Amino acid sequence: MQPGHVAYGLRAQYGLNVPPETVVAWERGHARPDTRELTALAGVLWCSPGELLSAATTLREHRLAVGLAPEDLARRIGVDAKAYLKMEESGRWRGNERQTAALAEALGLGPRELLAATGKDAELAEVLRDAATTRWQAYVRAAAKLLPMRRDHLEDVLQQLHADYQARMVATFSWGETGGSGGEAGREYLDRIVDHFWALARL
Repeated sequence: MQPGHVAYGLRAQYGLNVPPETVVAWERGHARPDTRELTALAGVLWCSPGELLSAATTLREHRLAVGLAPEDLARRIGVDAKAYLKMEESGRWRGNERQTAALAEALGLGPRELLAATGKDAELAEVLRDAATTRWQAYVRAAAKLLPMRRDHLEDVLQQLHADYQARMVATFSWGETGGSGGEAGREYLDRIVDHFWALARL
């Protein structure tokens, strides 16, 4: 089908006035259809919305990929539908630990996918840096709120992160150093703390 054929189908079958240029922009990744347009596009192309999302990254994309309406997903995870939609639109998840675990289960997300979809990458990095440089035990709860992982496994990973960072700091320590980052090796480790976390977690 040419872009003009798709645009015609969207208009004729779903009443959407989408020009062929917009269809081309969707194909090239320069623009994204909204929820109504994506559903209609799937109908025109005789496929499911999930098949059009090669690599879902946002909450909305993951929800569409599994074919759930916002209200149904909100009910499954125990969140008010309006509150859920607001979080989906803003890209900032604000659910508690139980709701986060339910969200991951409903959408079939692993911890890494969940973190990206809920926009919590930077928050996790901050928690992990604090856990590595101070007392890791104090950050188990904060990390658990972000990630649906077994608590004992999470504790093991945080403890190992802390030990790895401290070993680098001791190895590069000299009386002439300033700042508490443990030298260049310590700074580099903290810059890539999330990658080290996933490598240790093996998720």
